[in-house]
Amino acid sequence: MPTRAATADPRLDQARRLLDDHDLGLEALGAAVGLSATHLQRRFRDQFGLTPAEYLAQRRLAALKRGLRGGRSVTHALYDAGYGSPSRVYQDGAARLGMPPLAYGRGGAGLDIRWSLVDTALGQALVAATERGICAVALGDDPQALERELRDEFPNATLHWVEQGREGFLAPRLRAVADALASRSGTVPVELVGTAFQLRVWQALMRIPPGETRSYAELAASLDAPRAARAVARACASNRVAVLVPCHRVIRGDGTPGGYRWGLPRKQALLASESLLSKAQPKSRA
Repeated sequence: MPTRAATADPRLDQARRLLDDHDLGLEALGAAVGLSATHLQRRFRDQFGLTPAEYLAQRRLAALKRGLRGGRSVTHALYDAGYGSPSRVYQDGAARLGMPPLAYGRGGAGLDIRWSLVDTALGQALVAATERGICAVALGDDPQALERELRDEFPNATLHWVEQGREGFLAPRLRAVADALASRSGTVPVELVGTAFQLRVWQALMRIPPGETRSYAELAASLDAPRAARAVARACASNRVAVLVPCHRVIRGDGTPGGYRWGLPRKQALLASESLLSKAQPKSRA
C-alpha cells in the first residue's frame, strides 16, 4: 500500500479503516467521515495513491488471493472476499489476476505458458507468454536463474520450453522483444498481473515516449498522487515485463539513474540507445 504522508488527515485513515470492514460507496463514506464526496475522492487519492473505489477493489482482490492460496473453493473465496456474484470478479478488477481465479489459486495450475531464451542487444532474455500475451520478460546472465524465477512465479503452471524460433506462436513474440531491447519499433501484447495501483503505474510507464524519462515524483504527479513517489518506485521494482513495460525510463529526481531490477548497466544502455534513436528521428513539421 502506498506510503502515507507525514501530515496524514485522521479522517482519511478513518475512511480507509471503514473500507477495510465495509463495502461503502463514495457518498456514504464521505458522510461517515465528515467530508464531501469530491474532497474525499481527491484527498484520499493524494494520501494513498488510490481512489476509495480502487482501494476497495484492491482489498477485495487481496482477500480473494488469500482465500484461493489458502485452499478455499473459488465460490467460497469469491463471496468471502466481498464479491456479490462471480461476474463481479471481473467487473471489480480481479481480472488483474491475469488468469482464471482457480488457476491463480493453484499457482497457475491449468495455465499453459510457453517460454524461451533469446539473445538480445542487452544479453540473454527469458520471454514467457500465455495465449493472451507476454507475461514475463526477464534479463540476466544465468539461464538457470531466469528459469527458476519463472517457475517461482507460476509454480504449478504447465511450462513449455520452446527452442528459439521453432514455434509459430512464440517466435514472433521473441523477435518483438529482441526488437524492443534493441530500441527498434514493434509492439506485442502483454498480460500484466498486479494490484490496481501497480497497473496504474505500469500503464503510465508505457505512455512515456522512448528517449524521454520521468522522475518517480513526476510519475506520481501524473497519476494525481503526488505524495506516492515511494509507492511508484515500489511498483516499478515489481514490474516483471522488462522494456515492454519501460520502468527503465524512470529516474531519480536529481537526474541519476536510480536502481533497476535487471542491473544498472542494462538500464543505462537502454536509456542511451533510446536517446540516440530519438535524436536521429526526423522532427515533424508544425
